[in-house]
Amino acid sequence: MRIAEHIDALRREGSLFITAVSDASKDAMVPSCPEWTVRELAHHVGRVQRWAATYVLQARSDRMSDEEREQAWGAMPDDADLTTWLAAGLGGVVEALEKAPDDLECFTFLPAPSARAFWARRQAHEIAIHRADAQGVTGDVDDCPTDFAVDGIDELLLAFYSRRNRVASDEPRALAIRATDAGVTWMVSFTSEGARSERGIEDGTADCVLSGPASALYLHLWNRTDRQALDVTGDTGLLHLWRERATIRWS
Repeated sequence: MRIAEHIDALRREGSLFITAVSDASKDAMVPSCPEWTVRELAHHVGRVQRWAATYVLQARSDRMSDEEREQAWGAMPDDADLTTWLAAGLGGVVEALEKAPDDLECFTFLPAPSARAFWARRQAHEIAIHRADAQGVTGDVDDCPTDFAVDGIDELLLAFYSRRNRVASDEPRALAIRATDAGVTWMVSFTSEGARSERGIEDGTADCVLSGPASALYLHLWNRTDRQALDVTGDTGLLHLWRERATIRWS
């Protein structure tokens, strides 16, 4: 996906997130983030967007300290001002990315063609996953567009899990993932040192095959939904391993 497409997705998913937060009790617990209330989820999203915008606006190359992060996001709003505060954070990061030069150089933490491309993609998927969290509090979770979901699986498997990680297995095993509506496949190889992923699979080499629409795969691999919309064959223990250990944390 292009940078402009990621920015459009950020704007779209951000609007859906704000609507979901507005519709929910702020004290309600978030099923897919059981340690958070809706209020805490909203605070997290607003903080992250202000944090990201600061790197882009300042073309900052070094990682912020805890104190600097708190300065970037400021005081948390009262519930009555929460929607306005979220809209300001979304508008700020969208504007920062739209106005950033293509040759922007600043801090990033995943492989990307450029810093601007990294932050546009990361913020789009950050808000999309948390939009699913917020929608899950009060009702059904909307699907994501197929191309966006495929891009999100790429980011999760090929960027986040291109690094050393905790999804390890004492015995080497392989999970094949098939997006049936996009004709795209991935192979996740588990070793004692962690999981490594690549596009494409060889039939018959996987211990487990997970297949279904890209949106359902995307949300399931991010541990936001169950696998009712997906087909599974082979060793389901690999999916339990993923759910237990494949977690992306704020810090």
